[in-house]
Amino acid sequence: MNIGYKTFAIIGGDKRQLYCARAMADNGYDVILGGFDDVISMRGVRLMSPFEAAQSAEVIILPLPSVDANGNVPARFSKTCIELSSLCPYLSGKRVFCSMKEKVLKVAPCLNPQLLSDYYAREDFVLSNAYVTAEGAVKIALEKYEGTINGAKVLVCGFGRIGKALVHILSSFSPKLCVSARKSEDLAAIRMLGAKAVRTDELLEEEGFDIIFSTVPALVFTPEILAKISSQAILIDLASAPGSVDFEAADRLNIDYVHALSLPGKSSPKTAGEIIKDTVYNILKEEYR
Repeated sequence: MNIGYKTFAIIGGDKRQLYCARAMADNGYDVILGGFDDVISMRGVRLMSPFEAAQSAEVIILPLPSVDANGNVPARFSKTCIELSSLCPYLSGKRVFCSMKEKVLKVAPCLNPQLLSDYYAREDFVLSNAYVTAEGAVKIALEKYEGTINGAKVLVCGFGRIGKALVHILSSFSPKLCVSARKSEDLAAIRMLGAKAVRTDELLEEEGFDIIFSTVPALVFTPEILAKISSQAILIDLASAPGSVDFEAADRLNIDYVHALSLPGKSSPKTAGEIIKDTVYNILKEEYR
């Protein structure tokens, strides 16, 4: 596979980056891990400090997220903080891949925007990641719900990418599936899939769900709606912080909930790492043509 580069440095991150490095090395590329002090060795992969890694490679891959609130590159396996701004001199003129490009440029304005690509903004990445997220959410339901999904009354709140992936996965379990959406065309699509469709703003009229998956990035599960949820139900919130659930009300009402953030990295780091690798490859192949 010719993508124009041979040496890649993966700086910071978690298990996803380890699997990304492993997969790239298996493809025959020279791969360096930077900021992985707790990793003793990895076949076919070189281990260096973040600064040495950035200096030695043609292409730099930063993790998801690429920068935290303190301006550091998240690095689960590093014994020291990796300040993104301190890496700047070593990234000059390098091809850099990141997530959340605007946040990265705010912390490190010295980076050349033309050489900085946001893999997190790519549709191929988002769609693949949505399926991994949905699979992880179903895994949580299987572990926490004390009944079977088969025959259970299940609600998927939201019919975006993750919601669609959930409907696809759940269909094989044969639940009594209800899916909420705001748009008329989405409600029609839900009915065509054989599920019950309900408008999200009319959820107050629904009750008796055993398992609820919420994907909507806004407050949906207010105290009024939560009061209608069975005490034996499980509520899995997949929305980014602050979430779609009034968690204080959920605690008062004794509702069993999980705010399941960053599921791909927790439930399927191997696949999540390979998705990052594939997205980087796709971007470089498009540029190399």
